[in-house]
Amino acid sequence: MTGGLPPPLRPSTAPPPPSVTRALHAINTCTTAAALAPIRGAILGDRALLRSTAVVSAFFLACGRLRHLDPALSLFACHPRPHVFVFNSLLRSLGRAPARSPLPLFRHFLRCRGVRPNRFTFPLLLTSLSSLADLRAVHCQVVKSGFGPDLHVRNALLARYADCDPDLAHAEQMFDEMPRPEVVAWTTMITSYRNRGRTFHALATFRRMLAAHVAPNRVTMVAALGACAAHCAVDTGIWIHEYVQKQGWEMDVVLGTALVDMYGKCGKVSDGMHVFSKMAKRNVYTWNSIIGALALAQDGKTALQWFSRMQNDGVQPDEVTLICVLCACAHAGFVDIGRKIFNLAIQGEYGFQPGIKHFGCMVDLLSRSGHLDDAFRVVETMPSQPNAVIWGLLLRGCRARGDSWLSEHVTMRLVELEPENASHYVLLSNLYAETGRWQEAQGILHWMKKKGLRKDAGWSLRMLEDKSKKYTTDGLHFRDGVYI
Repeated sequence: MTGGLPPPLRPSTAPPPPSVTRALHAINTCTTAAALAPIRGAILGDRALLRSTAVVSAFFLACGRLRHLDPALSLFACHPRPHVFVFNSLLRSLGRAPARSPLPLFRHFLRCRGVRPNRFTFPLLLTSLSSLADLRAVHCQVVKSGFGPDLHVRNALLARYADCDPDLAHAEQMFDEMPRPEVVAWTTMITSYRNRGRTFHALATFRRMLAAHVAPNRVTMVAALGACAAHCAVDTGIWIHEYVQKQGWEMDVVLGTALVDMYGKCGKVSDGMHVFSKMAKRNVYTWNSIIGALALAQDGKTALQWFSRMQNDGVQPDEVTLICVLCACAHAGFVDIGRKIFNLAIQGEYGFQPGIKHFGCMVDLLSRSGHLDDAFRVVETMPSQPNAVIWGLLLRGCRARGDSWLSEHVTMRLVELEPENASHYVLLSNLYAETGRWQEAQGILHWMKKKGLRKDAGWSLRMLEDKSKKYTTDGLHFRDGVYI
């Protein structure tokens, strides 16, 4: 017996049968869903085509490309012994969040004799799952099939648990059970915490990863910078920036935008501008980060200058850009400029129609500047039903300007919109009391008590200073003419 390795395998030089070549050409050039059914019939009618993994896999992928999966599912159901490569192609054709669960297909595949999943099957299957019950069922099958220790499969499981589990309990348990999590697993947890608003946990996990001597990658840093921005953890954000510079990483558009956004939301707009100037490529999200930071800093003049610069550079504004610009106008009191930009959006100048947030910004701009009648007309002419936030913005302007009549009208709209919200009735009672309509104010409070509506308890500095006293209200008392 000779030692060493066997001779290398050589690819077959035999050409495929003509029927296979014709079928592949028909599948790859298929452009309509109506043509899939005849191709399926041809495959079922020719055993050579049905045995060809290339033909069947190409057909499944064509069904996914044309978003018409019924022919693929029916062909799979008729296949006596599908190769694992064929089944994996079917899973690829399903894509993310399919209309039906892929578990019945997986169970059918497992019942076929002589076939079993491989390490690529489970990640493809997991991406199609959306419920915890299905995910746990597949997890059990992963363990039974012996793929539990596989790094690729384990990371895919963790990612799906992180996506499907609202409180991340299952993902946390799985992560804690990993003997030595690598960077992909750490990044999954950091990103999941950030996406759920648990920024403290995201940053704590980031620090744990560094303490475990696991080197972060670009995706890790982008997720951590998002948590820094939401948590105002500027020191950690600066440390990440310094780490990126020491590693000599290229400041690509994703990482650069994350840094610009972090600096802007942490109040260091000039540092964000410096990062912006060093970026070779920028996209609309990069520009939005700068303009949004200036709007947050209430520097409306500079925000508008950057908006003009963005357009001069040929970058098309999107919905978020207009929200940032209109907010900047509202804080700076640039009523005419805000009107002009909003009207251009209405005319389709920016390629989209304003949404409810744009109308809200416009109502806020006009209300802050005292143009209450114009703000009311904007609300009344909205294409969609104004929500409580829109009416609340108008009400704030009315209260600030002392317009009691319009304040009462807007509050009545809020009552109609949210009849179970006790705070609207309290506000209406206060409005009556401020204008000397005591009986009407008292009547509303009595009606609230009869209906069992109570305003949520509030706190004051006096209550915190004197903890020995208990402050309560039955909902029917006034102080200085205002309900407390």
